[in-house]
Amino acid sequence: MADKKRDSLRKVLSGIVAAIAGAPDRTSEQGVSTAKASVVAEWPLPPSATLGSALRLKGIEREIRARLPWAVRKFAKAETGRIVLRMLKTDADAFQAASATISRTLEGIETLAVLPREAEDILTISARERHKWLKDGRLKSIGTRTVKMRGRSKAVTFHVFDPRHIEDVLDRDLASAWREEDAHEASENRRRGAGKAALTRAGKRERKARSARTSGKDDAPPPKLEGWDTFEAEGLLR
Repeated sequence: MADKKRDSLRKVLSGIVAAIAGAPDRTSEQGVSTAKASVVAEWPLPPSATLGSALRLKGIEREIRARLPWAVRKFAKAETGRIVLRMLKTDADAFQAASATISRTLEGIETLAVLPREAEDILTISARERHKWLKDGRLKSIGTRTVKMRGRSKAVTFHVFDPRHIEDVLDRDLASAWREEDAHEASENRRRGAGKAALTRAGKRERKARSARTSGKDDAPPPKLEGWDTFEAEGLLR
């Protein structure tokens, strides 16, 4: 009888141990969930900052990331109309520091200089037009910037633009007006060039005709004077 009781007790204890071993580790699951949880901060980006350009938005993202520690940069992203910082809760201190840096950077983001590629994207112009209009003063530079490009041995220097100037050109559609002016100027230049070419060809033909007439006179025999032989025979020139 006692042996049966002992066997029953062993079975109960074995079942309890098996139940404990098979039960999920609530503490461990809670730790994993906490580690994976993230904290998010957002900052609005007004249209006057991006000027409707995806390249400009990417440029703002690069500007913000450049001011963050290397390990944190990938967590800051520029999306349409906003900047988002998303990090793990376990990085709370780094999150707070990065948030403060982003807030300071965005205070003057609307005055961030416009890069050449950004200006082309905003105004929908070509690089050739940008160079031409910059050279003749229609596009106004606010200075130059020199950077070392990845994969290049030499640094590159380029002009940058005031975002308010680019916005004014965009709002007044000056790029279209300048493009029409350039087309009219090119047409006038072609017309003047064609006129000069016609005058040059006419001058060449006139010179050629004059040269032919002169050459014909030189090859002709000298004129024969009548009575000259008698005049010479009488010795009047002696």
